[in-house]
Amino acid sequence: MRNTKNNNIARNRHQASRILVGLAGVLFLIFSVQFFQIMVLGNIHGVDLRAEINDKIHQKRMLAAKRGTIYDASGSPIAVDATNYSLYAVLTDEWSKNADTPDYVTDINKTAEALAKHISLSKEDIVKLLSQKDVSQVEFGSAGKNLSVQVKEAIEAEKLPGIKFSESPARYYPNGIFASHLIGYTDTVEETVDNKTVTTLVGKTGLEGLYNEQLTGKAGEVEYSVDGNGYVITGTEKVTKQPQDGMDITLTIDKRLQTYLESLVSEADKKYQPVQMTAMLVDPKTGNIVAATQRPTYNSTTKEGIDVQWNNLLTDQAYEPGSTMKVLALAAAINEGVFDPNEKYQSGSVKIYTDLVRDYNKVGWGNITYLEGLAHSSNVAFVHIIQKIGVEKWKQYLEAFGFGKSTNSGFANEVSGSNPFNSYLQQLSTGFGQGITVTPFQMMQAFTAIANGGQMQKLRLVDHLTNPDTGKETPNPTTALGKVITPETAKKTLQFLFQATRMKNGTAYDFNIDGEEVAAKTGTAEIINPETGKYYSNGNNYIFSVVGFAPYDDPKYILYITVKQPRVAVTGNQIIKEIFNPLMKRSLEYSRLSE
Repeated sequence: MRNTKNNNIARNRHQASRILVGLAGVLFLIFSVQFFQIMVLGNIHGVDLRAEINDKIHQKRMLAAKRGTIYDASGSPIAVDATNYSLYAVLTDEWSKNADTPDYVTDINKTAEALAKHISLSKEDIVKLLSQKDVSQVEFGSAGKNLSVQVKEAIEAEKLPGIKFSESPARYYPNGIFASHLIGYTDTVEETVDNKTVTTLVGKTGLEGLYNEQLTGKAGEVEYSVDGNGYVITGTEKVTKQPQDGMDITLTIDKRLQTYLESLVSEADKKYQPVQMTAMLVDPKTGNIVAATQRPTYNSTTKEGIDVQWNNLLTDQAYEPGSTMKVLALAAAINEGVFDPNEKYQSGSVKIYTDLVRDYNKVGWGNITYLEGLAHSSNVAFVHIIQKIGVEKWKQYLEAFGFGKSTNSGFANEVSGSNPFNSYLQQLSTGFGQGITVTPFQMMQAFTAIANGGQMQKLRLVDHLTNPDTGKETPNPTTALGKVITPETAKKTLQFLFQATRMKNGTAYDFNIDGEEVAAKTGTAEIINPETGKYYSNGNNYIFSVVGFAPYDDPKYILYITVKQPRVAVTGNQIIKEIFNPLMKRSLEYSRLSE
């Protein structure tokens, strides 16, 4: 019995041994197959291990392209690439436990006191940020973003443990406020490339937005290897794709005159506090915008002021121009052969059915010539002039001068203005700039026909684009928009304007400049009260303006300025001449130096 039992135990042990040996064999076989897959084939469970290792060891990163530079006409930079810095603070010692020196904020009060000298946060607010619990690091809101290299270096000089910076691409506009609504600005945009977040610059407004594709360029690529700890192995970096920098843009703007215009307009803005102002200086032969600005405006680098006025008043906002429109009505009348400067009429008022059109002084200047009426900016004179032309013919001139349609400037949000041309009164009123809405771009474009022998020119801000790698230039050609009036008409229009400007009691007399021959025409446009839907009846609720051509016999420049609702009670001429006269004089002096 005992032997039988022992035999059974021995047999069971033998079977168990065979099972274990078999199981071990199976496991060895499985292990061998997997080992073969891993070591020989480099594959397991459908995963390519060699590719995985290769991806871990061999990595890529984007090599950013330089955004194109924007230059003025002489080659001075207006917009260039830069680097902005954002401030943050490390609050944990977790990442520097084995370091020789602490790399986290160790003295909150000292750090806050030092930082408060360089960013727009109080010491108390900084202390609150640095005293937060259960956070590894903190940022400082808008006060710690977009810091210049100068501010960064000043903070680094404080030698504050745990205070660090992150970098991001930026755009720098070295001239500050400088045709800002035309140049525009950029914003940073984050994109995901190869599972990595990449920050790039994107033009948002003005030329930065209009030419964003050309300015942006194309990114390159760098390949490199890393060790087990993720550090780059020296000598493994290789540029596999060269970046293509963005195109450079050269403008028609003259930095000297633009800077001078900005200073004159800023002074007038501060002194007279108008709701809005615009100013444009143009070469009529080419349509080149030599200088242009507006108020309110902003600084393209800091964005200061952009919340007050982000849109471009030169193209985006239509208004009734007032008596500067009489320049074009005069030209149309001369072209039609119906203007006699020596013919007389009764000034003061004229009845249009049941409505009465009055001169600005309500009583007029008696029985005067049409040339005197031009000098006095008589509305009555121009009612008669439009009647002589005929309202339908006058409408054709308005359309030929480009009103009621876009100038195709390319800028976003450009408006076309309007010319309803409904009632007879409104049709006649367009001759003195009421009942029609326009933009400064439209007015200036139309004025080029007067100063350019009847040939109207498209306004031009970009002269050419340059490939920075090859130096090849792509010109932006001048564009003639057709002859609106004859050369003889243009010449006579300027002569009559010049004569009217010289008349001592005329509205444009203030715009005579010693040593220069200027033809000018002023405007005082009524403004509709948005609450009543009617024109304001009191106060300085007007858009004051002037357009000037110099020298009148062969204009090198047209200067057009508008001032809306100055809060300081002075005449429009008083404000405008403080900008017009010095800028026009300097422009003419520069033009003679370059001859």
